Amino acid sequence: MAERHSTGLLMMMLEPNPAIAMTLPAEVREKLAELELELSEGDITQKGYEKKRGKLLAPFIPQIQGVDPSLQVDHRIQASSQVVPPGPKHSKARAVNSRDERFRSDLHTEAVQAALAKYKDRKVPMPSKRRSVLVQSSVEACTPPDTSSASEDEGSLRRQGRVTSSSPPYQAHPSVEHWFNRVIQCSSTSSSASSTSSHPGGRGQHSGNTTSASAATVLADLMAHTQLDNHFAPPDVTGLSEHSQFAEHPQVAPVRGLPRGYTHTGSAMETADAQLPDPNQPKAEGVQMSPLRGEPLALVSSSASLLASLQRWGSTQPKSPCLTALDNAGKPVYTLTYGKLWTRSQKLAYTLLNKLSTRNEPLLRPGDRVALVFPNNDPVMFLVAFYGCLLAELVPVPIEVPLTRKDAGSQQIGFLLGSCGVTLALTTDACQKGLPKAQTGEVATFKGWPRLLWFVTDGKHVGKPPKDWSPPLRDARSDPAYIEYKTSKEGSTMGITVTHAAMLAHCHVLTQACGYVEGETITNVLDFKRDAGLWHGVLTSVLNRMHVISIPYSLMKVNPLSWIQKVHTYKARVAVVKSRDMHWSLLSQKDQRDISLSSLRMLIVADGANPWSISSCDAFLNVFQARGLRPEVICPCASSAEAMTVALRRPPEMGVPPPGKAVLSMSRLSYGVIRVDTEEKLSVLTLQDVGQAMPGALVCVVRPEGTPCLCRTDEVGEICVSSSSSGSSYFGLPGMTKNVFEMVPVTASGSPASDRLFTRTSLLGFVGPDNLLFVVGKMDGLMMVSGRRHNADDVVATALAVEPMKFVYRGRIAVFSVYVLHDERIVVVAEQRPDASEEDSFQWMSRVLQAIDSIHQVGVYCLALVPANTLPKAPLGGIHVSETKQRFLDGALHPCNVLMCPHTCVTNLPKPRQKQPEVGPASMIVGNLVAGKRIAQACGRDLAQLEDNDQARKFLYMQDVLQWRAQATPEHSLFLLLNAKGTVASTASCLQLHKRAERVSVALMEKGRLNPGDHVALVYPPGIDLIATFYGCLYAGCVPVTVRPPHPQNLATTLPTVKMIVEVSKSVCILTTQAIMKLLKSKEATAAVDVKTWPMVLDTDDLPRKKTPQMYKPPTPETLAYLDFSVSTTGILAGVKMSHAATTALCRSVKLQCELYPSRQIAICLDPYCGLGFALWCLCSVYSGHQSILVPPLELESNVSLWLSAVSQFKVRVTFCSYSVMEMCTKGLGSQAEALRLRNVNLSCVRTCMVVAEERPRINLTQSFSKIFKDLGLSPRAVSTTFGCRVNVAICLQPNRLGNVAEKGTAGPDPTTVYVDMRALRHDRVRLVERGSPHSLPLMESGKILPGVKVIIANTETKGPLGDSHLGEIWVSAPHNGAGYYTVYGEEALHADHFCTRLSFGDTQTVWARTGYLGFLRRTELTDASGERHDALYVVGALDETLELRGMRYHPIDIETSVIRSHKSIAECAVFTWTNLLVVVVELEGSEQEALDLVALVTNVVLEEHYLIVGVVVVVDPGVIPINSRGEKQRMHLRDGFLGDQLDPIYVAYNM
Repeated sequence: MAERHSTGLLMMMLEPNPAIAMTLPAEVREKLAELELELSEGDITQKGYEKKRGKLLAPFIPQIQGVDPSLQVDHRIQASSQVVPPGPKHSKARAVNSRDERFRSDLHTEAVQAALAKYKDRKVPMPSKRRSVLVQSSVEACTPPDTSSASEDEGSLRRQGRVTSSSPPYQAHPSVEHWFNRVIQCSSTSSSASSTSSHPGGRGQHSGNTTSASAATVLADLMAHTQLDNHFAPPDVTGLSEHSQFAEHPQVAPVRGLPRGYTHTGSAMETADAQLPDPNQPKAEGVQMSPLRGEPLALVSSSASLLASLQRWGSTQPKSPCLTALDNAGKPVYTLTYGKLWTRSQKLAYTLLNKLSTRNEPLLRPGDRVALVFPNNDPVMFLVAFYGCLLAELVPVPIEVPLTRKDAGSQQIGFLLGSCGVTLALTTDACQKGLPKAQTGEVATFKGWPRLLWFVTDGKHVGKPPKDWSPPLRDARSDPAYIEYKTSKEGSTMGITVTHAAMLAHCHVLTQACGYVEGETITNVLDFKRDAGLWHGVLTSVLNRMHVISIPYSLMKVNPLSWIQKVHTYKARVAVVKSRDMHWSLLSQKDQRDISLSSLRMLIVADGANPWSISSCDAFLNVFQARGLRPEVICPCASSAEAMTVALRRPPEMGVPPPGKAVLSMSRLSYGVIRVDTEEKLSVLTLQDVGQAMPGALVCVVRPEGTPCLCRTDEVGEICVSSSSSGSSYFGLPGMTKNVFEMVPVTASGSPASDRLFTRTSLLGFVGPDNLLFVVGKMDGLMMVSGRRHNADDVVATALAVEPMKFVYRGRIAVFSVYVLHDERIVVVAEQRPDASEEDSFQWMSRVLQAIDSIHQVGVYCLALVPANTLPKAPLGGIHVSETKQRFLDGALHPCNVLMCPHTCVTNLPKPRQKQPEVGPASMIVGNLVAGKRIAQACGRDLAQLEDNDQARKFLYMQDVLQWRAQATPEHSLFLLLNAKGTVASTASCLQLHKRAERVSVALMEKGRLNPGDHVALVYPPGIDLIATFYGCLYAGCVPVTVRPPHPQNLATTLPTVKMIVEVSKSVCILTTQAIMKLLKSKEATAAVDVKTWPMVLDTDDLPRKKTPQMYKPPTPETLAYLDFSVSTTGILAGVKMSHAATTALCRSVKLQCELYPSRQIAICLDPYCGLGFALWCLCSVYSGHQSILVPPLELESNVSLWLSAVSQFKVRVTFCSYSVMEMCTKGLGSQAEALRLRNVNLSCVRTCMVVAEERPRINLTQSFSKIFKDLGLSPRAVSTTFGCRVNVAICLQPNRLGNVAEKGTAGPDPTTVYVDMRALRHDRVRLVERGSPHSLPLMESGKILPGVKVIIANTETKGPLGDSHLGEIWVSAPHNGAGYYTVYGEEALHADHFCTRLSFGDTQTVWARTGYLGFLRRTELTDASGERHDALYVVGALDETLELRGMRYHPIDIETSVIRSHKSIAECAVFTWTNLLVVVVELEGSEQEALDLVALVTNVVLEEHYLIVGVVVVVDPGVIPINSRGEKQRMHLRDGFLGDQLDPIYVAYNM
């Protein structure tokens, strides 16, 4: 039993007399206890409980003036303090029916309710969940689970929320009453603490689907209560700052589940500091302990070995009963006598040694290990098999029966069997039939298991030995007797070797400590295959010829009272139970009036080391004292698999000191210190002793971390034992064995404290008065959070005290820690009842967080609720904690509710970056020169020095070039357009294109009556019409604006963009096809835009064949040629002005870089509406004369292999694509490479495959693409990237890299890849690291700089030049730079410096354009064609997209890459910020049931790799994240959709 208090106190007391005599009659107390049990198990409502309890207590409790009666009922401590005067403080003989209020088990529940009273009106915004996720997926999920099963260590069951204790301390402490008086006075306007706790602020304020309005109420309430008294205020679980209620915040559009006006100051992140030890933490002050010696082990003159005892009893007392087995109805099915055990064990031993062979060789030899696979309801067969193995000198390895191939922990058992070299498994006939079978009919091989031969030990399979055969009976020796398995905290299974000598010694030790005598009857409820069930019920019982009544687990589930009935029936002297068995029996004892426990002299509580077992012990004593149970009979014990029995409370006839209790301050315990502190009682742990050290043992307590130094007397440490009755080693693990079984404790000076070797027990505790041992927890349940120790069982108890029965199942809760960002984080997982509503569960979760925070002063990192019956179970009930943890880490837990609180508990983030005073640009240059750094500047080849036979050079305008080509080479084919089937849909020769352009020009002048300089929107699908109308506009002197046509199936979102471009570009006319014209004016279009405001729309399908009367000649080459409109990734629509001079310069630069000539063919799979895609589609072929094979990317949706098939069919050397096309091919054709090869697709012709992009090269994608299509002849060297942006669409292009052309030296070196430190990038620095270094980020060079292009790296703020390998903004100077932005309001001044800016220092004459991209230049060791050292340009990311968080600059792509890697079901990810919160949107490619798994994984990976706390996780369907035609994510569009509640998310989680 445990209670908690916020500052805590420690009192060590021996179980003394009560100071307060209870005045309630015995029958009233019994009825109260029954009532409390009904409430704890959910058999009665809180209201019904209070009503019945009030009636029972009404005659005994006077009204307290001025206090709500309901408070009197609930705050029982105050009530009792009013009734019972404090008694004298001196010790008296123990009064049987009285107890001190401080040791009542329900005090913990009241402490939790009182702690929560401070939060009663404080609510947090609910997550939002799509309805389909609310539906339970299976019928099984609605089946109530085994509500009574406890955790693996039975740690969660005993936490009986409201049971009462019977063992009082010496004195009462009025300060407890004082504390509760204070609580009552503070909350006199509310109802009782327990009733307010269920629904803070009242029930039913929210509907199932939280609306913005109701969520706003939640936030308003929450913010109103953020400023609490400092003494009581825990860390703010919402992350709202203390002053947020006074701050003015901009109103944002409401988001589902989160109200308008909700903001996050981010203060938790910005002020977070590295974790430092608390200078005021309590320190141990006692003297160093000395090892504690148990009483001497009496000299035993009986048998020399356990097998000799078996032979003795089998021969001299053959009819004496050894073991009685029960069926599921509780009836005895078989009693095994000692004679039968001896003869059957002999038969089995003979059979194993002589009848099993393989290739005429015996299968088994002495010392071999054998698996024992027996069900829990067949102890007889197990006993025979165990002793049969011992007689055959084989080593039995008892394990659980594997029920399915996917049993929790089954794989680890397989590893144990493999490491032990087990080849044979013994089992029963019934069990063997129930095992999963392979198709051959044999027992299936379980995952991770070695191949086993299964042998059935039933009588018909066992041969009778000859009369002259007898098993060898040697004295107890040091070779292994049996191997007992143990599962570690991490889930790995180890085998603990117990020698024959240790096995016998342990039996003698237990015989002496328990006072066993021959012929005694013992009832065993525990698993007989391991731990105390094996030691008492199989080994020691045989040594002493005892009669064991074995109670199977299956019977306990049906009839929890069965063990008590058998104690009564058989007059058993000893019972071996766990506290959960006592707890279960309390639930069903109402109808049993005729049972007596007076025969018991010892009730051994095997898990007495669990701090919470005291509550079950006290409640059990309280109820069964009236049935003959004596208080001194209860004997808790402590044990571990390694040291076996560590301590045991002796029965009273042995003349031992009276039992002890300790009340420990939990906050001091978390520092490993024991203290008396009587200030407040909200966080104490009440313990019972586990008795004295075992006979002949030496016990010490050492520090659990680091050197095993002896603890001080007031310090908690790991209990270690030196004894001849301990395990000897972990089988096959010498390193771990040395650390655990051969530990030498040292004194403070470093000298050995003893000449004996000690075994670590994994139990945390201390030695109390009278040399009694106390255990506060286990190493397996220890969680070290921020330097403080917390016990998983303690946290479970607090969670269950928050209305335990209403929303979750008792005993179906797991607490563990995960390691995230250099510290352990607490995770709580519980099974939710199917009838719990979404809102109620969420409120319960938020209250659990508050309770744990208040009582333990520690934040919970994650709280998850899973559907009923879905957590992995341990073999004998309870939660398999390590398997649950593994599922959580793997994202396979599938919770139905999750609440992450990283803001509260992550306190060790690195300090935010502080911006230093700015350094001037001049100082930077001087610093670079002093450091030997060259200025980061690079340029492409000089255009003036390039010799080329370019006839088009003499033309200044593209329309002139087309006219010239139509006259010089009229039949030369410029364009081939392919359709989805891969056939040529249309072609255009030079003359045909010229003629079609003329017709468009005539239509514009005659039908449209347009003037030179008018803007014309071209709304066409990708094709030759678009190209022809573009040149038609140039012929007429109009300015073309290419616009992507609206999508017929998605007019609502695509048509407004068309309308916006038409309006912003001031287009006076729209040229399009008849089909699109109808679409623009359709009824569907009317719903999206105002169709009456369209400018004149002309269709160009059937134009008359007329010749242009006169070609328009622009006055100067600087005249506007066309507008390049695009939407940036930040969602900004802007048009860039391209002059005629820039257009021809761009074409010439690309021609020279890619060596394009009329004899060449290139394939283009790009969208033709903006950037380099437009230039390659519409301009370059006309200028260079090469033939372009046009593949519209849209056609790949119906035929994904279209582009690659075209490349192969036309044997194309140079091809261009976008990242979206490359990704489509990688995903769609990844498994079809062989099929393509059979269709003769051959990519060996490709010299260069360039990805056109305005972003950092996506190395993973290009490498995947190269790898997949390598078998089709694609050279990895052929794949490269380009870089361009709005101000200059072609800055870098990687030219031909293979074949003869490259050999001439014109191509330059292959692109290089460097690895940079991601953490340095956040600080705007470049630090090169080795491949594979932690936090390394690969960056690939973006291609070779084009001829005529100059690049420099400039500081974003000072605009001064930077040195080599320094991160800054990429500035570009080139003849084909854009002329400026075209905006509807003419606000060019805002962005004037984008196109026309100068350095603040150094070369101040050159005019540069700012690209808006961060990057760096690095001079490599490679040489380019001119023999100069090659300067590589590395693009890091767009400046507009960077996220400024915690004073550092983050690139979204880096966070997104980490997130995508965190779970296989994450298809895509995008991040953005919203009011200082980092929002992560993930696309779920899988079942919606996996949605909530992603929340924790996303939060973990971003914390680990980027030191950022995720504020909101949004899980959406695939395809929700908008991506533009270049394959770039439109994060700002996504942000707008999130704020406008338009994403229809599967789940939205708000991390607190």
